[in-house]
Amino acid sequence: MTFTLTRTHWAALTAVVLALLFAGAAAVASTGDGGEARPPRTPAADSAEAGFARDMSVHHQQAVEMSFIVRDRTTDAEVRRLAYDIANTQANQRGMMQGWLDLWGLPKVAMDQEPMAWMGMPSHHGGGAGPGLMPGMATKAELDRLRAASGRQAEILYLQLMTDHHKGGVHMAQGCVEKCGVPVERRLAQGMVDAQESEIRLMADMLAQRGAKPRG
Repeated sequence: MTFTLTRTHWAALTAVVLALLFAGAAAVASTGDGGEARPPRTPAADSAEAGFARDMSVHHQQAVEMSFIVRDRTTDAEVRRLAYDIANTQANQRGMMQGWLDLWGLPKVAMDQEPMAWMGMPSHHGGGAGPGLMPGMATKAELDRLRAASGRQAEILYLQLMTDHHKGGVHMAQGCVEKCGVPVERRLAQGMVDAQESEIRLMADMLAQRGAKPRG
């Protein structure tokens, strides 16, 4: 049987490589001149590094949820393949970000901090999100509509919701590119920007094929 590496497989491999690079960087940072050990800088709980890891983990989790929903609501191979790629890639990235929080000894949930505070903006900004939602996130009513839809209707709604979701994700990831001080996290964020902008263009084409277009 021939095995072909898809974008999803490359994303999984990249996640492992980035995790190893991060661990290696931490080890190097712990040794100063003359071989004397010094502790690496650990991001604070209210830092951009920690805020991005926490908020994007939540953001990614909803993308995974929506992708699993549409998988069961359509038989279209193209949409199911895209949903699988998004779910697998973002689940891997979420695992990396959760692992960094563990490595830094920081909580995965900060009840005393508003989402997006690390970017200096309210959590309900952009993407049509409701109060308390991060940019591009779907509301409960929108998720319920997706669960109730089927066939082409489900495909269109998923592509529209995921387009909004990716636009919000790009905005957040660009914030980390500009504000995060941990190089490997900043590289992951830039990778998110590049990949999700590409998928936004792909989803616009897929919507056009179905006689629809992005919502905003």
